[in-house]
Amino acid sequence: AAPGTRPTQARSTPHTAPPATMVWGAANPVGKPTEAETPLRSVQIDGQVVMKIVKHCSEQAPTLVTGQLLGLDIGATLEVTDCFLFPNQDAAAAAEGEEDDGANYQLEMMRCLREINVDNNTVGWYQSTYLGSYYTEELIETFLAYQENIKRCVCVVYDPTKSASVGTFGLKALRLTDRFLEIHRAGEFTFEKIADKSLSWADIVCEVPIRIANSALLSAMFGELTRTVASEEKHGVTQSDADRLSVSSAPFLEKSLEFLSECMDDLAAEQQKVAHYQRFLSKQQSQQSQWLTKRKAENAQRRAQGLEPLPEEEDPSNPAHKPLAEPSRLEGFLIANQVNEYCEQIQATATASLRKLTLVAGSQGCGDVVPAVDSKA
Repeated sequence: AAPGTRPTQARSTPHTAPPATMVWGAANPVGKPTEAETPLRSVQIDGQVVMKIVKHCSEQAPTLVTGQLLGLDIGATLEVTDCFLFPNQDAAAAAEGEEDDGANYQLEMMRCLREINVDNNTVGWYQSTYLGSYYTEELIETFLAYQENIKRCVCVVYDPTKSASVGTFGLKALRLTDRFLEIHRAGEFTFEKIADKSLSWADIVCEVPIRIANSALLSAMFGELTRTVASEEKHGVTQSDADRLSVSSAPFLEKSLEFLSECMDDLAAEQQKVAHYQRFLSKQQSQQSQWLTKRKAENAQRRAQGLEPLPEEEDPSNPAHKPLAEPSRLEGFLIANQVNEYCEQIQATATASLRKLTLVAGSQGCGDVVPAVDSKA
């Protein structure tokens, strides 16, 4: 996506080759009787893997990138112990059928990792995003492709823009909910089934808590480095501590509000599609009722005349009996999730900025962060 532009539905998720798990295995293959019935409660990521993800996404920003996650599925915890990046592939190359090259690249990387005794079980993938714009149909399709071979997989999303603009570590782990998978696999993602199952937009993707794990030796090294840097600074305050007090979050909020406005327009368009379908469906049902009433009256006359009654079943050649195609509810649900994501990050950023302004105002002897209004104006 171009800088400052909200990624569209077609290009918000980078090209991801199909998971190469059938050859080298998955952390928890589908159909294998294991103790995987325990619900997934957390994702444990090694610190080295986090650094690899941050480095890859930050260096390629604002280009959207992706990579493979490797690790182990142990009980209620999904451990991510290693990862490798996918080479960038534009839409034209993907359209020419080069997905096999991506799968071959995955197999070769996993073979090399296996030779050096590194965990080579696929547990999901990671991808970068721009200002939290990752709720797309391609994300759902990639999840479904992975879960054909992996019973439990996650997508780790990293937002380098959020980390650089507001100082928040924008790392999240996502997975599809069991309720959504059950309805989608049964092919029952219709208005009627969604209402029967009481499925809402919040029941499609859920966030899994992330826990970053480091070895004892690495933690000791980090502590020593932090102590050394702090001792070299005046008053024991490092530059990173001072950077956290930056109150300049206007560009981030401005872009988030702009993207939120675009999402609201998209959501309104989806609602118009649903309303248009409901109007046509009501009109068609009225026409069918009128046709059936007319046919029954005609058959009553034919019986009185001793003639064979006409069939009262639906006539496929009649336009009033042709089924209407339902609009996709999945896209509307994903847009609603995206709107919620923008609202949450705007609220979090505004709250943090207000706290910083209150701190600055208190340090300067001001009683309020809101400027006084001149009564004579």
